[in-house]
This record gives sequence, structure tokens and C-alpha cells, in this order.
Amino acid sequence: MNKKSVEQLTNLKGKKVLVRCDFNVPLKDGVIQNENRIIGALPTIKALVKKGAKVILCSHLGKPKGEPVPELSLAPVAVSLSKHIGQTVKFADDPTVTGKVTQDMAKDLKDGEVMLLQNTRYRAEETKYGKDEKATEYAKELAALCDDEIFVNDAFGTAHRAHCSNVGVTKFCKENAVGYLMEKEIQFLGNAVENPVRPFVAILGGAKVSDKIGVINNLLEKVDTLIIGGGMAYTFLKAQGKEIGNSLLEADKVDYALDMIKKAEDKGVKLLLPIDNVIGKEFKNDTEFKIVTSIEPGWSGFDIGPKTIELFKDALKGAKTVVWNGPMGVFEFENFAKGTLEVGKAVAELKDATTIVGGGDSVNAVKRLGLADKMSHISTGGGASLEYLEGKELPGVMAADTI
Repeated sequence: MNKKSVEQLTNLKGKKVLVRCDFNVPLKDGVIQNENRIIGALPTIKALVKKGAKVILCSHLGKPKGEPVPELSLAPVAVSLSKHIGQTVKFADDPTVTGKVTQDMAKDLKDGEVMLLQNTRYRAEETKYGKDEKATEYAKELAALCDDEIFVNDAFGTAHRAHCSNVGVTKFCKENAVGYLMEKEIQFLGNAVENPVRPFVAILGGAKVSDKIGVINNLLEKVDTLIIGGGMAYTFLKAQGKEIGNSLLEADKVDYALDMIKKAEDKGVKLLLPIDNVIGKEFKNDTEFKIVTSIEPGWSGFDIGPKTIELFKDALKGAKTVVWNGPMGVFEFENFAKGTLEVGKAVAELKDATTIVGGGDSVNAVKRLGLADKMSHISTGGGASLEYLEGKELPGVMAADTI
């Protein structure tokens, strides 16, 4: 399903365009710690400026829970944007987000100028669209800022949520499109899952099976090989009757793991689990550790072992589509990061393959290794990309016009 994109928006000169971005950046003492999300929004903003639009940006930041929280103001984002765009981005420091201060600034905006609204979650209605009449009014107020004309959603990170500023506003605008960042996410994740070039290998890690139940189930319908590492692997190993000592276990998911192992067999999907592990005594970097094939009581699995690294690397050879979500071990501890780093290198070295990385720790691993530019796509939306991989329709994507 093709969505209308920024590229297809014409005759924008002099028109106000409301753009939903994902400026949910990490802040410390008012200083932005990582500008990746701001940089990701630039192509859409610059394209609209070039087309002569009057650009009105909005985003949430953190969880202010419906009231003005000075530490979660978007003021630092306006400063950062000004630097990257090369012109002053006007900031509407309005605690009501859509009040008179904002309305006057929007009215006075000139062609090619950019303004940024205050944190959309300063209003409790933001997260209550479809459940509260006040939320409908808030969505209308946002749409009114662009004269109910044109809305562009470039916030994939919140596409799995139906909020006022990404879904509600579309009901009151004449034209609804997706930005370049959103378009890229739809293209890569959509094609990977629905129309992959084979062999298609998925790598899933992270702590819990419960976080990825729908993803595992859906991917077993699509992939040729499914690799499972990280804390979630121990529930699968327990299901196979293996000794896992004190490793992370979701006892109520053991039957589900067995069902998935059987489903993989029935579908002819190769399901790979760790065959050796790096285990430690305590949950800290400098704990005593060793490599084993069976985990004894009092020890916990913190990373995949060298034989497993080779097994997983062999499974990746020749892959043409790879989706990787979640680390292979306790990546934040250097002594237990090797599995994640080695898998990252193996994915990056693939030739003629579409490689997609999602999830905070896998993305951090790729960046730490300096391999980000060797991946086809690094997804900006954690929860949204997981729901996409589950095969769910995302409200923020569905709300855009189709072409």
C-alpha cells in the first residue's frame, strides 16, 4: 500500500504544513545527549522549506503526563534545529501548545520559515484520542494551525500509537502524507517482511520472550532461518530440557517456546539457539565467568559462547535479507558484549543483502562498532518496528492518504 509522500505534495508555496516529528531525544540538564532523531527529520523539513511552505513542527518529549514540565520543554530542540537547518527555528513556548502565542506565531509565519510547537504531551488529551471528546478538540486545534490543509507524519517512533498529533489531526486536514523518514521505514520493514529477497534470516535477542511473542510467531511464517539469542534464549533452552542454572527464565512462556520450536519444524524453518554460553556468578561486569555448554546451578547465562557465535555467523552466510532486533547478551557489560558485537560484524559484512537493524541495544552495538553506514537501514522506532514485524497495522501509517 503506497502512502502519499512529501515528494507528491505540490503547490506548497505560501501554505502552512504541520509536520509530526519524533524529537523524543535524551536530555541531561537541558542538553541534548544524542541528536540522531533531529538529524533524521531534516530531509523532510528541508524539502518543505525548499518548496516554500510555512513549516510548523510538533513532537512529544518524555512523559510530562499532561502538564508543563520545564525539563521536558522542546526549547533545546529548536536551538539544535536552527543550527542544522541554517535558519532560526521559531519556538512557540506555549504551555497549552495551541494557544494564542502559538496561533499568532503561525499566522505571522513567512514562506520557507519554520516554527516548533511546545511538547504535545503538555496536554493530557494528546494520548487520549478516540477515548475523550476533549482529545478530538485538541486534534482540531492542531489542524487549525495549518488551516486544516496539509499534515505530514514523519514520526515512525510513535506510529504504533493513535494520538492526537499523529492520527487525530489527520481527520481534520485535507491532505495527509508521510515524511521521508516514515517512508523509508515503511519501505524497508514492509518489504523485508512481506516481500523478502531470500534467504531471509531474522535475529532476535533481548531479555524477554514475552516482549516478542507476536514477532516470533509472525516471522516463523516468513523467514528461512530464525536465530534466537539474549536472555529470551534461556526460556527456549529450558523448553528443550536443557540446564539453564539461574539464567533468565519466563516459566509461563516455556509451553509457548515449545509451540514455536514445533512450528519451526512444521514450517521447515531453521530455528537456531545457543549451543554454548558465557556464564557469570553475579550481574556485573567484573564477576567470575566461564564458557560452558550446560549451565550449573548458581550461574547465569550472560552471553552466547564462541561455538554459538560461529553457528550464527554460518547461518548468516549468503543471506539476502536480514532483520536484527535485540542483543545477544548483557551488551552493557564489556565482558558479555562479544556475542552482540560479533553478530553485528557478520551482518555488516554481508554482500548484496538488505540489512535492517532495530531496537536500542542492537542499534547501539552497530554504532559502537562504527558499522551503522554498512547497514541498509537502522530503524528509528523500537516499539513501532516490533509491531510492524508482528504484522500489525500501525495507526500512524494507516492514517496517511494512499496513492
